Amino acid sequence: MSDRRTAVVEGVEVALDHAIGGERVGSSTTFEDRSPLDWSLLLGEVARGDVRTADLAMEAAAAAAVGWAAMGVAGRAAILRRLADLIDARTEDLAIVECLDMAMLHESLRLRVIGRAARNFRAYADLAASYEPRRWSSNGTENEVRRMPAGPTVVITPWNAPFMLSTWKAAPALAAGNPVVLKPAEWSPLSCSILADLAEEAGVPPGVLNVVQGLGREVGAALVADPRARRISFTGSPETARSIGEAAARNLVPFTAELGGKGPLLVFADADLDAAATAAARMYDDAGQVCLAGTRLLVEATARAAFLERFRRATDTHVLGDSRDPQTTISPLIHPDHLARVEGFVDRARSAGDTVLFGGRRWKDDGLWYEPTLIEPHANDAEIVQREVFGPVLTIQTFRDEPEAVALANSTPYGLSAIVFTSDAARADRLGDAVRAGTVWTNCYLVRDLSAPFGGTGISGIGREGGEYALDFYSELKTVQVKEGTTHG
Repeated sequence: MSDRRTAVVEGVEVALDHAIGGERVGSSTTFEDRSPLDWSLLLGEVARGDVRTADLAMEAAAAAAVGWAAMGVAGRAAILRRLADLIDARTEDLAIVECLDMAMLHESLRLRVIGRAARNFRAYADLAASYEPRRWSSNGTENEVRRMPAGPTVVITPWNAPFMLSTWKAAPALAAGNPVVLKPAEWSPLSCSILADLAEEAGVPPGVLNVVQGLGREVGAALVADPRARRISFTGSPETARSIGEAAARNLVPFTAELGGKGPLLVFADADLDAAATAAARMYDDAGQVCLAGTRLLVEATARAAFLERFRRATDTHVLGDSRDPQTTISPLIHPDHLARVEGFVDRARSAGDTVLFGGRRWKDDGLWYEPTLIEPHANDAEIVQREVFGPVLTIQTFRDEPEAVALANSTPYGLSAIVFTSDAARADRLGDAVRAGTVWTNCYLVRDLSAPFGGTGISGIGREGGEYALDFYSELKTVQVKEGTTHG
């Protein structure tokens, strides 16, 4: 529309208002969106949603629910596949906008992350279309389990990899037949605004995919408290999830939450130490702002010196710099507040008697970069071990044997992911059972299969996403029983 408010981000036009019911809708107030690559760069004044905005979005979603459901699985799948094609066609634009907005490496976005978003839509279109209801006979009846759309769905996503993680939730919700109200994080909202335009271009009907911008405590709180919401999916902090869970409980709304991690990376003496050290150094990628990272290095005592030497060498190959530069491997942190949070963790660790083996300070005084940091804690109950930092800060501890390794791995309240390096297949199998985590990788890292369940234990989350698990969550499962011998009229 010619009258909509937009910003131009390195040649890419991005709408700054909400997308509600097929229209761009403004707010009386805005918030600043600045680039982590250069905090003096104002990317745009983004519409700041409120209770009224939430009401408009939920009204639009509720009005669109019947028509989207009636379109049927095949009709919805065709539209979602067109949307995936449009995402692929706009990969370059999406990559540069997200790079400027949240500072993820441009090469990673262009070559991997944006393409994953397109695959999300194709995968869930295919999964929904291939669903075969369970059928059986019992007690003189023919039984069938059908998936039915659950209804308007609220999706709240984090500031890291916002475009891909938004599609990870929105794709199965839409494929299941639900209209979606998406609220991206206020620190990186721009790529999700582009998603709304692409959805319209793909033929998604008005009100089926709405994007509402603003602060979680304002518009986000209003969305999750709305009784018209029939599913809620959230990725963020445990503290926010508790509040959302209370709101969901009041309306008896099913709720999934992925809430970060403090993953162990276990290295046994029989492992390929070069591979283990290289993988461990990858935990600094994206400035450590990855929930699945193995941030606690747990190394068999007899291998500590050899592993640490290799790990230092692998870490020294990292390059801090502008995320648009292909040579850069470590980006800046997302926001000055987050930089202060990471610094606070390291400063308190020093004060508590933990040993900073390397790093532990800002890189340059005028930016948001923080050096790759390794800390040896004075005890396992140290804050730096037990709480998620979400920055380029790892800890290293040693263990004597397998039971102690498992005990250390399971000693935090988190349980999202774990990584194991060992050449012993039997040990790998034992640890796959013993380590408390939603995903356990052995001799690999960040290998994702869209059909696999994803989620955490403990305070890392509630429920599972991915594959059929996500489609079941976003559906109402209905059992239809018909007495045997019933004939068609």
